[in-house]
Amino acid sequence: MKEICKDLADEGQSLDDIVADISDEDWDKETPFSGWTVKDEIAHIAYFDMFARLSATDKDAFEKEMTRLAEDFENLFEITLQPGRSKSNAELLEWWRDERKAMIKAYLARDPKERLPWHLPMSARSSATARLMETWAHGQDIVDALGVERKPTDRLRHVAHLGVATFGWSFQCRGLEKPEQAVRVVLNSPSGDVWTYGPEASPALVEGEALDFCLVVAQRRHFLDTGLKVKGQIAEKWMSVAQVFAGPPDQGPKPGTFPKKG
Repeated sequence: MKEICKDLADEGQSLDDIVADISDEDWDKETPFSGWTVKDEIAHIAYFDMFARLSATDKDAFEKEMTRLAEDFENLFEITLQPGRSKSNAELLEWWRDERKAMIKAYLARDPKERLPWHLPMSARSSATARLMETWAHGQDIVDALGVERKPTDRLRHVAHLGVATFGWSFQCRGLEKPEQAVRVVLNSPSGDVWTYGPEASPALVEGEALDFCLVVAQRRHFLDTGLKVKGQIAEKWMSVAQVFAGPPDQGPKPGTFPKKG
């Protein structure tokens, strides 16, 4: 748990550094994600950091909040954004910092294999990994809105791992049959290492920069707008439906939304 919690803390701090001193005008800027503002993005992260903390510390309080959300599921996002929206920008930032710190402390007290309640129960390590993925993905929305560059780090290995692990889910959540053929994934990490997944002999291949792969599976870029090499019908289909997060199927950006640079 120490490793994933350190990376989760670092990912949160990295985004915190980006938004800490932005103007009120920047907080109100619309991001590419569902018309949310930068403030909405941070409100979302803060709420689910709180939700994760409850999952790891107070099962009764977690179940009470889960029931409240389930009773008005159609308005889930509005309900979860409301606490952050009701605060000033400075108050929201402090709330997020407090919840982020408390969540990580709660994770560190758990065995990595311990099952924690969620929409579907998951291990404490998987829960922390999912929080890192969400922080990074919504952070991408923010940097896109603000027009700032964010240097990729090897913390992306957690997002890449989830991206590969959700291969079957990406099809199943759309009512599609999971392909029997596995896909070989070869990714160049930000530090220069090569991360590989799947059988070497597979004719289906996804190869390229880890950042591009993570952007695709998190539905922040269409694979045609990246430098990924995608070989084989199954690999192409996967990259067109890849979805690392839970919930109903989503399509992500259309080709050309974020054209390749250069």
